[in-house]
Amino acid sequence: MYKRMLIPVDGSELSQATFVYAKELAGRPGVDVTLLNVCSPDEREMLPMHRAYVEHMAGIVKLQVEAIQKKAGIQPGGKAVAAHGELAVGSFPAEEILRYADENDIDLILLATHGRSGIRRWTMGNMADKVIHSSKNPVWLVRASMPEDVVYDKWQRKTILVPLDGSEMAESVLPHVEALAKQRDAELVDVVLLRVCEHAIIPLNYAEGIPMGWNKQLEQATARCKQVAGQYLAGVEKRLKDTGLTVKSEVLVGKAADEIADYAKRNPFNLIAMATHGRSSIGRWTYGSVAEKVVAGVSSPLFLVRPQ
Repeated sequence: MYKRMLIPVDGSELSQATFVYAKELAGRPGVDVTLLNVCSPDEREMLPMHRAYVEHMAGIVKLQVEAIQKKAGIQPGGKAVAAHGELAVGSFPAEEILRYADENDIDLILLATHGRSGIRRWTMGNMADKVIHSSKNPVWLVRASMPEDVVYDKWQRKTILVPLDGSEMAESVLPHVEALAKQRDAELVDVVLLRVCEHAIIPLNYAEGIPMGWNKQLEQATARCKQVAGQYLAGVEKRLKDTGLTVKSEVLVGKAADEIADYAKRNPFNLIAMATHGRSSIGRWTYGSVAEKVVAGVSSPLFLVRPQ
């Protein structure tokens, strides 16, 4: 599924946090890696230095990928690892990253959520945020200061959390989850499907005198939601198991973003994979709400897909 990966780098060690993921993904033959450094127009006289930097970083990734292949016993089939550096010049890094991805058939963007260049700082409210909102490709976000318990190459088994809301749009992330699991080794990947039942809202015209009190209605509504959610997840779980994945499901009750973030904190995951849009019967999951809050509330890397 992934043939061409793009890794933006800005000259900082923080922006290189994606390398640990790049070497795992590119460890399979046929995956090309491009490192992109964006220079501002007033840095043109420094282009040779920027080119030397990005080509050096590409060389590091190339060596890391070759080491992964050797350790896994993967034969490259006579084809050398394809990792190279590219430069772009522009005042707005996000626009240059997106332009390069569109013009060069990029399949996946690996992006650190923080980094520092000479004149600007990459934050979720700035460059990364713009890339997530506008990218046609999946974006793999890596927090620059990840805790050791979620770093991708520290565990033998990998764990992926997949929040779903029951919609086809939210399920658009599932083919990517399957591809990521099988790219690594499906037998060493545990997938957890998560559905959150949000609390019912007390209507403004609620009558205190009706036979059944509100607490009882809320209890019954929650029980129905959990039953329906469990049945839904069981169906998705079966579909994924039929493809060879190890899968289990969880149903929680509360506010979607809070429950997803809290669950991820209690159970550290190597990756959280979710669509940036979805729709349930009680609300809409959009990047501006659930996904954005999850990005801000967890330390695990995130794999975000914007349904077409």
